[in-house]
Amino acid sequence: MAFSSSRLPSVIQALDTFSRRVCQACSALSLVMVVVMLVIVVLRYGFQMGWIALQESVTYLHGAVFLLALGYTLQCDGHVRVDVFYRRFSPRRQAMVNFWGTLLLLIPVCGFLLYYAVPYAADSWALMETSKEPGGLPLVFVLKSLIPLGIGILLLQGVSELCRSFLNWRYNTEVQ
Repeated sequence: MAFSSSRLPSVIQALDTFSRRVCQACSALSLVMVVVMLVIVVLRYGFQMGWIALQESVTYLHGAVFLLALGYTLQCDGHVRVDVFYRRFSPRRQAMVNFWGTLLLLIPVCGFLLYYAVPYAADSWALMETSKEPGGLPLVFVLKSLIPLGIGILLLQGVSELCRSFLNWRYNTEVQ
């Protein structure tokens, strides 16, 4: 079965939709994080009460939001870019730079990170790692699992960007 560039737009759309839906779920986590933080402040300063587990939950939510939104941030071109020359390039040349940058930098870096993050999370699962703080959340292994999950989502979006850049560069086809 031969590869066809006519299939790439549907691959791009599927991967983009996945990243967008994950990020929509993250936006709900952001709201939860704000509410929990408000509860922590009211309890601490209004009633002189505090719970370590509640405080740790904000850290967990914060990590989840940032790690799971990595792919969507790439999709929206929201990552930091030093574009001294890039902004002056034609759209076709920008697509070429994006293609090679994704292929030679983003994908290998994601592979490298996954190589270390997966065993890191697996070790935490094997220990059923919990918080070192008394009264903390017993879910450190879940938090550490978000690292390879977020990198995996970023890698999938990188594949989408690679396909998009390839079509824009090689076929001068603007794929959104």
